Amino acid sequence: MGASEIVIQGVDLPSFEDELAYSSHDGLGYLPDDDVYDLYIPSRVAWRMRWVPEALVPSSKPGTPQPPQVAPIAAQAAVRPTSAGFSTSRPAAKSTGGAGGGAKPMYMHQASLPKLPVPPLEETLPRYLQTVRPLVDDAAYEKTKQAVTDFARAGGIGEELQRRLLERAATKETSWLIDWWNDYAYMGYRDPTVINVNYFFVFKDDKRRRDPAARAASIITAALEFRRQVATEQLEPDMARNTPLDMIQYKYMFNSTRIPKIPSDITRNADLTTNNHIAVMRHNQFYILETTHTDGRQLSTAEIQKQLQRIYDFAGTEKDHSVGLLTTEHRDEWTKLRERLISASETNRRSLDKIETAAFVVCLDDTEPITKEETSRACWHGDGRNRFFDKSLQFIIFDNGKAGFNGEHSMMDATPTSRLCDWIVENLRKDRIHHGTPVAAPTLPQPERVQFDLTRDLWQAIERAGRKFDELVAKHDVRVVSFEAYGKNLIKKFGVSPDAFAQMAIQLAYYKLHGKVAPTYESAQTKKFAYGRTETCRSVSVESVQWVQAMEDPNVPAKTRGELGRRAINAQSSYMAKAIEGRGVDRHLLGLRLSLKPDEPKPSIFTDPSYAETAHWRLSTSQIPSENYDGYGWGEVVPDGYGIAYMVKEESLQFNVASLHLRNDALQTYFHEALHEMKEAFEAAPAPPRAAKL
Repeated sequence: MGASEIVIQGVDLPSFEDELAYSSHDGLGYLPDDDVYDLYIPSRVAWRMRWVPEALVPSSKPGTPQPPQVAPIAAQAAVRPTSAGFSTSRPAAKSTGGAGGGAKPMYMHQASLPKLPVPPLEETLPRYLQTVRPLVDDAAYEKTKQAVTDFARAGGIGEELQRRLLERAATKETSWLIDWWNDYAYMGYRDPTVINVNYFFVFKDDKRRRDPAARAASIITAALEFRRQVATEQLEPDMARNTPLDMIQYKYMFNSTRIPKIPSDITRNADLTTNNHIAVMRHNQFYILETTHTDGRQLSTAEIQKQLQRIYDFAGTEKDHSVGLLTTEHRDEWTKLRERLISASETNRRSLDKIETAAFVVCLDDTEPITKEETSRACWHGDGRNRFFDKSLQFIIFDNGKAGFNGEHSMMDATPTSRLCDWIVENLRKDRIHHGTPVAAPTLPQPERVQFDLTRDLWQAIERAGRKFDELVAKHDVRVVSFEAYGKNLIKKFGVSPDAFAQMAIQLAYYKLHGKVAPTYESAQTKKFAYGRTETCRSVSVESVQWVQAMEDPNVPAKTRGELGRRAINAQSSYMAKAIEGRGVDRHLLGLRLSLKPDEPKPSIFTDPSYAETAHWRLSTSQIPSENYDGYGWGEVVPDGYGIAYMVKEESLQFNVASLHLRNDALQTYFHEALHEMKEAFEAAPAPPRAAKL
């Protein structure tokens, strides 16, 4: 193994049958000042396919004019290529940065961040029962109480598992959870990442840059400036009010790619100082665009636009077979196909290397989405061909100048990428980006076309992947609720949390459609701790159930509805406050579960049906409050559920509803109805005056 290649093996996990309850796709995470985030994934399934090699078939049509091909690079190993400055690693890390002592701004607080706590059993178990109560009937609840009592018995298995977990926490340099979580929830997840893992943002239109090449060039320039701040560690650290947040995830932002492996994927991070190229896709073709001159100067926006226009011209009107489609495959299938692709020719190995080491991918789509549903679907999955879903960052530009983003979720929650994208759109809007010389240099080298030599079985695999992708997309429905009657400004006048208010709107809309409540996941950010990611906020409470029932009871006065609504919101806010402190129930129970030895029987708390039922997230939810987005979202996490991403803006609310055609149109209608009725209820029950500060 070369000195520059680092492979950190994934941890061995106990084999559990009920993985569905904890496989997840947490993205963003709640921030204490009502800025909220998340994302999320379904369960893990394993399957295998076999094939035999065949003769090489050229990937390009005979007689098609082609730009210069990628220049040869130093030979590397077929599956784990090594080169100076990049590492191939499983998700684990050592402490980075320090407080004071000359630490650069980005990591100035890193060494002083507290570790993720292990809550006491006597705190978690009663809280768990509290979350179970509103979701199960009396008989099921009594059974759960008994299981919890057995687990908590003095000298029993609960105390032993807690002891093991505390011991693990004491000996870990990073976090007791991070290695488990990254592998268990992400890298070990085997279903396609598109739809199930990746998420999207839709950017607000830039009316000064309708031309797609101009829009793309400006976004690239802004992204490169953000990248410079990350590479030099000059980026200001994330803060939640006055609390510094963990910054480790930014290491996986640029020049980073998820690499398929069996049984668990790995992450490839390329050196930011030596890999200054980006990968650009048009009509399923890949091009490499160097973003610096030979003397190290960055290309101006005008020069980047000139290079992009060349790519538009090179790509023509006909589409190639899409190697990118292979990234939409089941992870085990893609692992084998990637190995086949690399072994087919040295050209393929070099081409993949160029894509995987690129700073990011820019997808120049030939579609012109207009409606919110069209733009959401285009950014979420598109046609699957003009994408490379393993890259951590994909910027998407459409032929009508609209733009958006698709993110690979494994090593980064969406808080870092949302900061990046919000920063790009905001600073372009306010003319804060330095675009360089307005005249492009006349001697720019042409972008390099990435070539692939495809065997017949690889062509067939691409066609097969395309059929499966199209079937997967067709199973899904997406509706966008755009509510413009009021937003955050009015909600704050009600004296309640805007995020909790939106959560109750989700509860009420769902209840109107289904006549019952459902387990609800909202991601709580735990980045105030070193290597923190997320905890689950369980939004359903006894108070929220009482409230939705009252809202649907015509005999309950509006004032009473409003008062019950305040209690429901207070319950949700109280749980969220505990979750962001690492004191929710789900990660702790997971840690206890994973502390079992392989030959030990599972305690009844984990075999009790309520354990799986109350974590079967029929509602997977989170918020981004950016005024710079026209949409964002992801897929449902269970077949009978919804993925609901929402934005509480100053004067509006927006909900992206994704499901397997579970009457999204009706839920869309009920959102509007719920929000109008909530306004009436909260206006009828004004907030009590705040006590004067002493």
